[in-house]
Amino acid sequence: MKIAIDAMGGDYAPAEIVKGAVQAASLYGVEIVLVGDKEAILKSMPKSALNDSRIQIRHTSEMIGMKEPAAAFRTKKEASVVICAEMVRDGQAQAMISVGNTASAMAVATFKLGRIEGIDRPAIATDLPTITGRTILLDAGATADCDVANLMQFALMGSVYAEKVMSIPNPRVALLSIGEEECKGNELTKLAHTALRDSGLNFIGNVEGRHLFMGAADVIVCDGFTGNIALKSAEGLGEYVLALIKQEAKNPIGRLCLGFSKPILRRLKYRIDYTEHGGAPLLGVNGICIIGHGRSNAKAISSAVKAAVSAVEHNVISSISTSLCNVTPKSVKVV
Repeated sequence: MKIAIDAMGGDYAPAEIVKGAVQAASLYGVEIVLVGDKEAILKSMPKSALNDSRIQIRHTSEMIGMKEPAAAFRTKKEASVVICAEMVRDGQAQAMISVGNTASAMAVATFKLGRIEGIDRPAIATDLPTITGRTILLDAGATADCDVANLMQFALMGSVYAEKVMSIPNPRVALLSIGEEECKGNELTKLAHTALRDSGLNFIGNVEGRHLFMGAADVIVCDGFTGNIALKSAEGLGEYVLALIKQEAKNPIGRLCLGFSKPILRRLKYRIDYTEHGGAPLLGVNGICIIGHGRSNAKAISSAVKAAVSAVEHNVISSISTSLCNVTPKSVKVV
C-alpha cells in the first residue's frame, strides 16, 4: 500500500510531517510518498531513513499556504496537495493525507477525485471521544449549507464508516438538534428527522450538543456549519480544562493532589488527545482522503497514516457505493 502525504502543509511542515511519515512506514509497513520541496524534505529526514525504500520523495516547488483561498489549486497546478490527489486518482497511491489548508484540500480532493456516484456533497467525519467509546460527527466543516438529501447521505456514509472501520454493528445514527423531540429544530432539521426515520438506517432520533461526548449515538449528523462550530467549541473547552489543571499545578496543594492523580490524568490525556487519531476522512469523494489538524505533530501524522490504511483495507469507498444501492436517500428539499 502506498500513501501520498502533502509534506508542505501544516504549521510544522515539513519537519513533523517527515518524522511522522518515517514512524508510520515502520509501524504499519506501508510505502510513503512525501510530496513537496525535495531539499526541504531531505533536511528534515532522519539519517536512518535516507536509504529506506519505503520512503519516497516526489519533488514539487509549489504549495498552497494556510491563508490562501480554496481556489488557489486552479493556478497552482503543481502544488503538493494537488499532486497527492492526482496520485490517488491515477492509482499511484491508495490514499492521500493533508494537514495543510483544509478548504484547499477539500476542493482539490473533490475536483480531482470526483464524488462517489449518488453523493452530492462530501463530509468530514470527525472521530470524537465519548464516555463509552467513540462517536463519528459529520459534517465537521466540508459543506456549510445542506439540504435534507445531503444529511441523509451523510448519515449513510457515517453509518458505513462506523460499521466497517470502527467495527460497530448496526451503528446508532442521531441528528444534532436543539432538542430531543422531533418537533424541535429549524425546518431543515425537522424534515431531516422525518426522512432519517424512514430511511432504513438505525436512526434513534435527535440529540443535543450535551450528548456529543456521552456515547448517546455512534454517528451524529449535522450540516457543516453547525458541526464545525460544535467541534471548535469542544476543542476550546478541552484546552480550557487543561489550562485550569496547569494553573492548579502551580499551587503546592494542587501539585500534591495532581501527583497522586498522574496515572488517571495520563489515561485521560490519551483518550482526548487528537494526535492519537490523526485526521478525519473526507467521505463522499471517490478516493481515500484524510484531513488533519494544521498543528499536527509527528504523532498525529503517524496516526493519520493509520487511519488511511484502515480506510483502504476496509474498502470504505466501495462499501459506501454498495450501500447507496440499498438505501436511497429521498431528495427532499427545504422550502
